[in-house]
Amino acid sequence: MKYTEEHEWLRVDDDLIVVGITSHAAEQLGDVVFVELPEAETKVAKGDDIVVIESVKAASDITAPLDGEIVEVNDALTDNPGLVNEDPLGTAWFFKMKVDDMGQLDDHMDEDAYNDMIG
Repeated sequence: MKYTEEHEWLRVDDDLIVVGITSHAAEQLGDVVFVELPEAETKVAKGDDIVVIESVKAASDITAPLDGEIVEVNDALTDNPGLVNEDPLGTAWFFKMKVDDMGQLDDHMDEDAYNDMIG
């Protein structure tokens, strides 16, 4: 997995990238009460705001970590936003995307670098 400075995790799944937020981010947010996801087939550029998360503490945006197209969203989060707190690295993924250039993954941190950043 790769990690962004915005506390997102990126996991390669065949030719797609699955995106979610880290346990650290979920803890910082507190209890998540609302998640607004993008539409599938949405073209995005790295840095675009594409997901809105609201918690009891704050509202936060998730940005596109790479250039590409959203091909699937996790509708389970709309019905049960608390999944973000329960299983941020598993069932609480936000979206899957087909990226324009898989080489962009190299711009992101590995787990050790991420842990150093939050340490």
